[in-house]
Amino acid sequence: MNKRTIYKEIWDELLPDKPLILLAGPRQSGKTTFARDIAAKDFRDVIYFNWDIDADKRKLIADPVFFSKIPKSSISSKPLVILDEIHKYRDWKNYIKGIYDQFEKEYKFLVTGSGRLEYSRKAGDSLAGRYLKFHIFPFTLSELNQQKIDFADFLKNPLNDFEEYVSGNTADNFGNLWELSGFPEPFIKGKKSFWSAWSLAYGQQIVRNDLTTFADIRNLDLVETLFALIPSRVGSPFSINNIALDLKVAFDTVKNWLLLFDSFYLTFRISPWTKKISRSILKEKKIYLFNYPVIENEAARFENLVALELLRAVEMWKDYGRGNFSLNYLRDKDRQEVDFLITKNDKPLLMAETKLSDDRPSANLISFQDTLNIPAVQLVKKDNVKKIYKNRNNNILVVTAHRWLSVLP
Repeated sequence: MNKRTIYKEIWDELLPDKPLILLAGPRQSGKTTFARDIAAKDFRDVIYFNWDIDADKRKLIADPVFFSKIPKSSISSKPLVILDEIHKYRDWKNYIKGIYDQFEKEYKFLVTGSGRLEYSRKAGDSLAGRYLKFHIFPFTLSELNQQKIDFADFLKNPLNDFEEYVSGNTADNFGNLWELSGFPEPFIKGKKSFWSAWSLAYGQQIVRNDLTTFADIRNLDLVETLFALIPSRVGSPFSINNIALDLKVAFDTVKNWLLLFDSFYLTFRISPWTKKISRSILKEKKIYLFNYPVIENEAARFENLVALELLRAVEMWKDYGRGNFSLNYLRDKDRQEVDFLITKNDKPLLMAETKLSDDRPSANLISFQDTLNIPAVQLVKKDNVKKIYKNRNNNILVVTAHRWLSVLP
């Protein structure tokens, strides 16, 4: 399970084309394990650096090109330099830019971190044009199933027959994800009591340590309060204005805190898509959590689990270079809403709605399908559901979520 096969496929495609790869994802999602696995398999010489280790930190500060002093196995080999959590170094982008420009023909660099590595603190420190990036997510149904529909076939018909790819343990995988999240340590341990202890420490560690290292936060108690409020807001448009009033802080303060939550993979948000929708209105983004078992409301937790599955797919398609995909939601002035819309080049591709047990298509899904003229799927938590409904020239698939999601490319 540590091999993370689907990510190895991306790595094999990207590395020959660029000597600098950025590998980002939530803390404890398996980035370091993955980096060491591929390093052991693909490279004769590997230099591992971790900013969180004081000795490594002193080494870099004393000699920024320390790695170049380490002998190679042979003149022709290109060592891999792994720079783990280097984004915590305040001037890390200029540092990476400097060593890349000097050593790109002699070394390959893998930069990993639990913050969004493409995020810039200030203008002028961009790495644009120097890197390729990809993401590692916590375990998802598709990764655990390890059999996926061909991507090209999926684009042609997202509702195509998928049963031949589904393994017999998708229900078990779903149940474990539901209770334990997809983070490797609690998932592999398989105990809800361990997840509870892990979850508390995980959130506190990121909020109190990572965020305060990255930004000047003067009201840490309010930041923790904001984060504690999020599980009850999942699945609904998130009003920054209302939260700011509740916390008695400025709108921009809450906005910046939320950006930090996104940047360190505590949360992710999706925006409304409004083109071609009559009576559309711009609304707030919807917010979701990577550690979704903290959500007590069953419907909201189910929607969050599906959101993360779809986000993983969309981000990996982009990482593969398959196109500019995005995950959005739909809402109009009449407050009709569909949970998810996948777009390619900002053109609608597929709608998805979540329901706990309702196996008839929602009225909103039918209404938006009439407008957008695209396939739609309604994912239900209830087992043993698979029905196809005809809606004019389109179809709506109503299906048990873990069956369809487990083969998502």
